[in-house]
Amino acid sequence: MPSSSAFTAIGVPADLSAVLADRGITEPTPIQAKTLPDSLAGRDVLGRGRTGSGKTYAFLLPLVARLAASGRPATARKPRALVLAPTRELVGQIEEALKPLADAFGLTTLTVFGGVGQNPQVRGLKAGVDILLACPGRLEDLIGQGHCDLGAVEVTVLDEADHMADLGFLPAVRRLLDATPARGQRLLFSATLDKAIDVLVKRFLHEPVVHQADSAQSPVSAMDHHVLHLAREHRVPVLVDLASAPGRTVVFTRTKHGAKALTRQLNKSGVPTVELHGNLSQNARTRNMEAFHSGKASTLVATDIAARGIHVDDVALVVHADPPAEHKAYLHRSGRTARAGAAGTVVTLMTDDQVRDVRDLTRAAGIKPTITRLAAATHPVLVELAPGERLVVPGGLVVEAPASSGPARSGGGNGGAGGGARSGGGRRSSRGGRGRPGGQGSGTSANGSGSTGGSGGSRSGGAKAGAKPAGSGQGGRGRRTASAAGASAGGSRHSASSFSSGRR
Repeated sequence: MPSSSAFTAIGVPADLSAVLADRGITEPTPIQAKTLPDSLAGRDVLGRGRTGSGKTYAFLLPLVARLAASGRPATARKPRALVLAPTRELVGQIEEALKPLADAFGLTTLTVFGGVGQNPQVRGLKAGVDILLACPGRLEDLIGQGHCDLGAVEVTVLDEADHMADLGFLPAVRRLLDATPARGQRLLFSATLDKAIDVLVKRFLHEPVVHQADSAQSPVSAMDHHVLHLAREHRVPVLVDLASAPGRTVVFTRTKHGAKALTRQLNKSGVPTVELHGNLSQNARTRNMEAFHSGKASTLVATDIAARGIHVDDVALVVHADPPAEHKAYLHRSGRTARAGAAGTVVTLMTDDQVRDVRDLTRAAGIKPTITRLAAATHPVLVELAPGERLVVPGGLVVEAPASSGPARSGGGNGGAGGGARSGGGRRSSRGGRGRPGGQGSGTSANGSGSTGGSGGSRSGGAKAGAKPAGSGQGGRGRRTASAAGASAGGSRHSASSFSSGRR
């Protein structure tokens, strides 16, 4: 077994250190090394670290250790610990990291969020649960119905506090924190600390220890930041070229409609793509994330609101198809790549009327990107940003719902519509070129696995695709099919600020 002495040396119980070692985690990250001695000692902690810095284990380890030490039994409707997170995806990701740690001490967990039936969640609370992981809205609903009482909470964690503020959740968060014991331990973690977070700190944390692992602006050193200055009509062809290279790609749009439309265009152009946004049912979100995790889909198109819940290892490229509105969103979006010390590339598409906004954005984010003006979607810089053979699968990819789920919405070729889906089969078309390193990892499993009453439905891996999983390492560079150019038809009528407007 790998050595776990680095964690035990800062106070992590040996059983938890062994669980981490089994998962290949033997050295604490800076945010973990700074916060764990205080949080394990029971102090309130305010921790700031960039996306991908290891904040999740920084609060899960002390949470489990302190519950195990107190030894109190779980009782009906009264969880012993509460973890609040802004999105369903993030709740699921936290639960996945928590489960082996909780299992080591026989602790039970439950996920609570909207978009699924509440009955399994109600049954889980009635049976008694040690650790409750929740989104604020659904948890308030359950409390209002008398299904949950936070009066026995020993440890409260608020994760991605800044994103809670951005989404307008702070009033609900304040009400929930008011419902927990005033002298319980509270841990607040965030990628940025601003005035809205200061309000929570002053009201709910008692003599907190403040730890910052890096500056509020610091981008990951392994990230390469690029801005592509291009005409509106070249945006989709450029995205097709970048996304069809080997490796996982995450593309961000500002709106749900824009994510749906771009997903449809990329699939039509032969790039196996799924979408993630608030209009999808939970089952559809889970199926789409499974397809992306497994490599059946090489590209994920997501909105800002979903950005915090995406955790997939080996994302080689992040593309801001719509530049975000402010620098915090840029840093959070970009944090989907270059995780855990890996390298990554971040590309922002910029049209003429976005030059000032992008300049201000990158300055506020503390980065100096390389700016390249593109006259067409055949510029050689695209090969440098995303090396390797372009894999084109006629029809793209469709993620099919299980037969029992009825006409569930798909994240594939029809842009989220169920029924009449295109097949993912067909031959690839390619041309020679340089290869991006292959062997991309599949990452962790999809969200919320193993939680008690979490998703309210079974997940399916039933996705069809004619392409091999991303990162297959084939040599050469692919030529876009005719549909790639067709995907940008009417591009000059698109809004410069978002893919969600204009006719396609």
